[in-house]
Amino acid sequence: MAQVVLDKLVKRYGDAPPTVKEVSLTVNDGEFLVLVGPSGCGKSTTLRMIAGLEEITAGELRIGERRVNEVHPKDRDIAMVFQSYALYPHMTVRENMAFGLKMRGMPKSEIDVRVDEAAKMLDLEHLLDRKPKAMSGGQRQRVAMGRAIVRRAPVFLFDEPLSNLDAKLRVQMRAEIARLHQKLKMTVVYVTHDQTEAMTLADRIAVMHAGILQQLATPLELYEKPANRFVAGFIGSPSMNFCEAAAGKDGVLAFGVRLPLPERLGSFSGSCVAGVRPEHFVEEPAEGRVAVPVVVELVEPLGSETYLTCTCTDEKATRIIARVGPRCPVKDGDKFTLYVDPKRLYLFAPGDNGPAL
Repeated sequence: MAQVVLDKLVKRYGDAPPTVKEVSLTVNDGEFLVLVGPSGCGKSTTLRMIAGLEEITAGELRIGERRVNEVHPKDRDIAMVFQSYALYPHMTVRENMAFGLKMRGMPKSEIDVRVDEAAKMLDLEHLLDRKPKAMSGGQRQRVAMGRAIVRRAPVFLFDEPLSNLDAKLRVQMRAEIARLHQKLKMTVVYVTHDQTEAMTLADRIAVMHAGILQQLATPLELYEKPANRFVAGFIGSPSMNFCEAAAGKDGVLAFGVRLPLPERLGSFSGSCVAGVRPEHFVEEPAEGRVAVPVVVELVEPLGSETYLTCTCTDEKATRIIARVGPRCPVKDGDKFTLYVDPKRLYLFAPGDNGPAL
């Protein structure tokens, strides 16, 4: 396996502003690191620079102990799985998986061993003589993964590999990828725009926005201690509720009520943005929780839980989403009371990307 180091990596196209702006991070040996962010944030461009498919404008890229800025992609000793399966339609599964090794001049006996091992690992043994057109999307994606596995490369790069699959197959393939990583202990850099994929797969997550690395942390750290408003809103589903707020000695005025200032903020006062996650607006009162009167606009029952879209009683009629139990007794148009623990309150500096306070 190998460590991957990005040191102030920059990508610029012509005279346009940089697509990737001095991204620095280290992917540890055997780590599963996910690059996540909205479309256009620079995550795929960063991955393509690691792969050698995009020229690096500035900065340094090292794989293991070797600087690879000018190294040809085929000489970087990496394996890559794309969003498109990129399988040869006229070849069987076995031929697709063996093709790269054959081009490298590997003996047929070794190729057969590696293909058979990968096929067993991915439950493809009964499909080795089929061609891609006779297979499902999930099976084709497993073939693409098998083609990468037979390389036995120290670094694996995944570029949104599950985007073309339906919801059920995505869940299944997430489990397959996680299982493979546990078994092979390979170093993985995985790109996705789906924060659920990121949270369930990653050892650590790098959140990107507008070409800038916003935060690098474990999934739980991102959820509990977001560095700024963008990360707080991106991680979590449904996303965090925000409203303009004012903090002072007597607490924080937000969501139409006054909440005690969390102890961690000391004596902070001034304008800010308050945030509460949907799952932290609850329907049961308890000691320390503050009542938040709302009007229910929309009830969305999901079986195991219910989403309530509500309007608060503040001057701006702030709209929030609460995630409550499946039997919450409300309907559209009802006046209702939600409760929030002030310890679950997040405060950010004003602005769309204000840092956490």
